[in-house]
Amino acid sequence: MLPKLSLKFSSRTPAILTALLASTVIATAEGKLTVYTYESFNSDWGPGPKVEEAFEAQCECDLEFISAADGVALLNRLRLEGGNTGADIVLGIDTNLMAEAAASGFFAPHELEVSDRYTIPGGFIDDTFVAFDYGYFAVIYDTDEIETPPSSMAELLSGDPEVKIAIQDPRTSTPGLGLMLWLKEIYGDDAPAAYEKLAERTLTVTPGWSEAYGLFTDGEVPMVLSYTTSPAYHMIAEETDRYQAAAFEEGHYMQIELAGKTTKGADNPLAAEFLDFVTSPSFQSIIPETNWMLPAAANGVDLNPTFDKLVTPEKSLLMDSEVVAENRKEWINEWLEASTK
Repeated sequence: MLPKLSLKFSSRTPAILTALLASTVIATAEGKLTVYTYESFNSDWGPGPKVEEAFEAQCECDLEFISAADGVALLNRLRLEGGNTGADIVLGIDTNLMAEAAASGFFAPHELEVSDRYTIPGGFIDDTFVAFDYGYFAVIYDTDEIETPPSSMAELLSGDPEVKIAIQDPRTSTPGLGLMLWLKEIYGDDAPAAYEKLAERTLTVTPGWSEAYGLFTDGEVPMVLSYTTSPAYHMIAEETDRYQAAAFEEGHYMQIELAGKTTKGADNPLAAEFLDFVTSPSFQSIIPETNWMLPAAANGVDLNPTFDKLVTPEKSLLMDSEVVAENRKEWINEWLEASTK
């Protein structure tokens, strides 16, 4: 990282030295990239520290991560900041929020040719956002507490209300939003009844993923909304098969996570460099065993064989981003009303 400079000038400072020092200050200011991301990405055990180290070695610049609770919170923060954001890059919005984020006017086109690098099922192409990983939402259960997990969303909703699950709030969390859309995709107009049944099985609704998963691993609740890839962490890092994903016969809702440069970042050449870096093996190889998701551009990335043991959804569910943008507020109000009955 570049050192912070504190300089004082006086009339006695030689003109040539003043010019050199001033140019150093300008170069330092221009050599900084500010990235907004979600808390778990920038945690000590998340990808953030390794991404920072790898990119700073490449760019010889200063990369600073600033965290918000979760992906939805990132977009909410941009709205609060308006045109005065400090972010050059926002990393952690997903495809469910993509159309809404693009329409906000806070993001600039990336002008990169990266779509041919993706190994995401079904591919991914967008002029504004770059994909950095993907995964599938799942109910993760504690095998010490649950012998027979639900094999479908219908079984989860109709199961013993005494056996609880921790979920996330769709207003502030991308997993929470994903769960709501998962139910909406399966049940359509009957989704409010599904929300109501889910509420009977819910111990708590947390603002973000970290809080809910912490309750689960602390033994406060035997099930949590997370990802099919979450058990890989426990198998690789903790060498235990205790926590597993339940495979649902209706299919699993897909999440593709994105990075985009803000209109402020459009004036910073490091922003374009970072977005290009996001799809490189240097970045992608960090993702599987730190963010515990699947790399969006897996070519050149050696996945741990443990990932082959994970649940692979037979059916992938994903709503069109424009449809989500058009209906998100109405559907969240619908979810809130049904969940509080």
